[in-house]
Amino acid sequence: MIDFSLGKLAILTAAALLIGASAHSADGDAKEALKSAVDEAIRPIMAEHKVPGMAVAITAEGGRYVFNYGVASKESGQLVTDDTLFEIGSISKTFTATLAAYAQESGSLSLSDHASQYLPELAGSSFDEISLVDLGTYTAGGLPLQFPNTVTDDNVIAYFKNWRPEYAPGTYRRYSNPSIGLFGHLAAKSMGSSFVDLIEGELVPMLGLSHTYIRVAEDRMADYAHGYSKDDRPVRVTPGVLDAQAYGIKTTAADLLRFIEANIDGSKLDERLQRAITATHVGYYRVGEIVQGLGWEMYPYPTELEQLLAGNSRKMAFEPNKAAKLAPPLPPRGDSLINKTGSTNGFGAYAAFVPAREIGIVILANRNYPIPARVKAAYRILKALDGAKPLR
Repeated sequence: MIDFSLGKLAILTAAALLIGASAHSADGDAKEALKSAVDEAIRPIMAEHKVPGMAVAITAEGGRYVFNYGVASKESGQLVTDDTLFEIGSISKTFTATLAAYAQESGSLSLSDHASQYLPELAGSSFDEISLVDLGTYTAGGLPLQFPNTVTDDNVIAYFKNWRPEYAPGTYRRYSNPSIGLFGHLAAKSMGSSFVDLIEGELVPMLGLSHTYIRVAEDRMADYAHGYSKDDRPVRVTPGVLDAQAYGIKTTAADLLRFIEANIDGSKLDERLQRAITATHVGYYRVGEIVQGLGWEMYPYPTELEQLLAGNSRKMAFEPNKAAKLAPPLPPRGDSLINKTGSTNGFGAYAAFVPAREIGIVILANRNYPIPARVKAAYRILKALDGAKPLR
């Protein structure tokens, strides 16, 4: 367990008491108080859903904490440690969004431009009328959740060129890996480099992340956790078309927490990158309970658990949903709860934060367990950290 800073004792002690940590935690040991609180939220999840290993990272008013549970590999018995790399699935989309926003801040593109402006092969296709914002918010007109099995790296551009929208751009949100994948691909093209090289060679170092990869370095493979499938087989992410943009990041809990902290307060970053991160919090569409930003999904804070569960429901992930365009777009608000889930075949992840309260949480696991369980655990801890009463 890493304890970077103890933060404010009163808040963490209150958190422990509010969500049922043992009474001795009130003696002033903030670290142990918080650990007890996290234990009570996480251990039941591991038992119920047979999760081999988890890492939970929390930031609270400057205090940083990482708590590790279980094993990174059932076969070897290797424990989850501060160095364990997890797949974060679709939380990767927030890195993609940050790169695209950075491209705009650098003058390489405008998010309001049509997609075909950045890929001549798409000229004369539906993408003459689809903006980069439409791609980044899944509102291009019905791009599917996944590419059809027939799509490969060699024919993906032909797939896009021949694709026809089901809805007018900007009228429906349909959560889509091809949509965000093309978004990231075009952003990288506008900057004259490959997406992977830009993420690993520019964005990740600028964010101060030293344990974050798309291509896990050979000397870090021993720290790369095994995920576990529904039938309990060890698995890792399957390569796919535009996978790096949609679900390709592998990282530690501490590194992902640093990215969350940059989203809470980026004042110590390069000014251009700071503006780019802020731009990902702009709200473009209201869809059910959520306001859709670039990569991130947002709720007014305080947020009820029912809102958060609805916004992270199967309906939102698997069905087209009517989108109400926000004109003008909604400026970033500190009093928002901002979140993103992520899953691969063997991993489950969740990240959430409230900028105005300077609190955030990352939960990583080497099993793809139900999203409601992730949301409930994170919400319980965040609300406790914020001094609210626990949910029953």
